[in-house]
Amino acid sequence: MLLDTMDSEKDTERRAEEYRKWKEGETGSSKQNQTYIEPKPQPRSSSGRPEHVMSFADAITNVLFNNYMGFKGRASRSEYWFYTLFAFILSFLTGIVDGVVFGWEFDDPMWFSDILSLALFLPSLAVWIRRLHDVGKSGWWTLIGITIIGLIPLFIWSVSEGDDHPNDYGAVPTNTLERDMNDYTNY
Repeated sequence: MLLDTMDSEKDTERRAEEYRKWKEGETGSSKQNQTYIEPKPQPRSSSGRPEHVMSFADAITNVLFNNYMGFKGRASRSEYWFYTLFAFILSFLTGIVDGVVFGWEFDDPMWFSDILSLALFLPSLAVWIRRLHDVGKSGWWTLIGITIIGLIPLFIWSVSEGDDHPNDYGAVPTNTLERDMNDYTNY
């Protein structure tokens, strides 16, 4: 067990170093147009899923900054649900601000909530589609939410564990962000 953890840490450090060199252009070769091929992430647990959950701050950073309109790839359960919690808390707080500023009546304007809804629409849709990709479903399955009964399978897929192997939509999410001097990338 301890040996596996040490091997995993060494592999992570090696991949981080390769990525840093690639980012800085230190490939060690004279070829100008070299492309970096990212190594496939190795499973970190016996189930093939990441060993740890993505932190709350990393989930927000990944959804709002790295993948604002990123519909490709996969999103883990922790990334999806932490972002959903963040959006809910933010919506609740802007609803209170709307009530204080504009009044509590039903027909009072809700400008702050409307602006927040517009700002969070695309990242929310993107993380939802990437969550569907994690369970092996196409993003087009989102459209079954139009029917009320279609919300049931969508909810089940959102709480289900994703595929434990690379699927048509990408590799297993790593749940880690590499930090390069204020530049966050999902690695």
